[in-house]
This record gives sequence, structure tokens and C-alpha cells, in this order.
Amino acid sequence: MGLATLYDKHYKKLMVLSFVLLFLSIVVLGVTYTKTGEFFKKGVSLKGGITVTIPTTDVNVGQLEAGLVAALPNSDIVVREITEAGIRKALIVEAADTTRELLEEAIKSQGVELIQGDYSVESMGGALGESFFKQTTKALIFAFIAMAIVVFITFRALVPSFFVILAALSDIITTLAVVNITGMRLGTAGIAAFLMLIGYSVDTDILLTTKVLKRRKEGGTLYQRTVKAMKTGLIMSLTSLMAALAAAIFTQSDTIKQIMIIIAIGLFFDMLYTWIQNAGILRVWMEKKYGKD
Repeated sequence: MGLATLYDKHYKKLMVLSFVLLFLSIVVLGVTYTKTGEFFKKGVSLKGGITVTIPTTDVNVGQLEAGLVAALPNSDIVVREITEAGIRKALIVEAADTTRELLEEAIKSQGVELIQGDYSVESMGGALGESFFKQTTKALIFAFIAMAIVVFITFRALVPSFFVILAALSDIITTLAVVNITGMRLGTAGIAAFLMLIGYSVDTDILLTTKVLKRRKEGGTLYQRTVKAMKTGLIMSLTSLMAALAAAIFTQSDTIKQIMIIIAIGLFFDMLYTWIQNAGILRVWMEKKYGKD
């Protein structure tokens, strides 16, 4: 029995599993919000704080971070390394809820030498970080609303348009839940990645809905049109996924790495929500309205 036959036979069960995954993702976000008051961990660019860049090659990143956390227990601290061609060039210490003086003293207490003129310090106020977060959140909401309007205008049918929007929203929610589980701190780059993910999510859903709904007169059964769309859509998604993974692995920029990791996660779940959730509920709706042709 081939995969296509298995899918044809069990698509409703798979559709239910996709909704279970969505429910679990919402639970993860709910638990995170209950514990922290936020749906995800914010980086310094969104939360505000201090960034210290130190040119050093002989410091253990894990030990330094553990030492700083112990020295400043009320602060949110992350230590990252900057590499070039696989060779470490510097360390970046990001800290929120502390002062520059306390952070510099804590770094020195861990045996890291801070030579005046060799290291740099950048500070972002909490109000500015909060302003960035509000602006990027508004941009994300506006992009989603604009996408919904375009989808509705394209299909001129409320129910299939809702299915497309549901699949895209499910992808965003599940990706954000996985980002939470990994402990990733989102900055402005992460929000930009979610904006890009809306586009990636919608294109395959539009492909599916166009093939199934708008091209009924071109021949083929509902199942055949779905499989045809799936072959094209999976090639698109897998190509983008491989490109995102390659960029995440080989880039030396933490900003690009965060963007590509989020996109890769989102593309993976987009394949599930498009070809299992959206295809399933669209197929049920089409069979009730038009039959199996």
C-alpha cells in the first residue's frame, strides 16, 4: 500500500492529529504566559538592556554565563560567541534588568579582562525596547490581516479563505511554541522571521485551494487534484527548507541564524498544516458541497 493510498484512507485521522498538535502548542504558549507574563522570551533588542562585546578567544562560554547568572541572579543574561570561518573572534554578553557598572564588575569577577578601548558597550532602554516590540507586533498583525483580505478577494468564498488563514495561524502558533521550548530569545530579527513565515505559509495553502477549488473544470477527481497540488507544494517547501537549514548551519551571523532557524521550523510545520490540516478540512467541505468529483 503506497503513501498516497494510506493518505487517502486515513486523511481524517491525520487531520485530527494536526488539531491535537495545534492544541498542544496553544497549551505551551498558555503555560509560558502564565509563568512569565509573556508568550515568548524577549531578547535585548525587544526587552531593553546592555550588550557587551569582548574580543577574547580563551573563555568558556558556558562557564562564563553560569558565573554571571550566579553573580547577577535577578538579571536575564545570555552569552554568545562571534565566529569567523569557524574561529571565535569575540564574545557577546547580553543582560537585562541590570546596570552597566554591575555587569562589567560581574564580568571581571569571572576572570575576563576588560581593557578600555578594546571592548564595546551598547545600551537600550526598556522603553525603547518595548516600543520596538509594540511596533513589530502591530506590523505582524497588520500583515496577517492584509493576507486574510487578499485571500478572501482571491477566492471570493468565506469558508475556503478561512481554512487558508487557519493553516497559516496554526503554523505561526506551533512555530512560536517550539521556539519557546528551545529557549530561544526573540529579537527584532525573530519578529521579521515570523513576518516572512506568513508569506511562506500562505503560498502553499493558496496553491492547494486554487488547484482544488478554482480548477474543478480542468478535470480529475478531488483527490487527484489534491495530490497534484501536493507534489508541487512539497517541492517548493522542501527546497526552501533545505536553503534555510544550510544558511542556519553555515552563517556566522546570529541574526541570520535566528531568522533561518525560525523559517526552517515554520516550513516544516507548514507542510503538516497545509497538506494534512488544510487539505483534510477542504476535502471534507468540498465533498459535502460538490461531491467527490
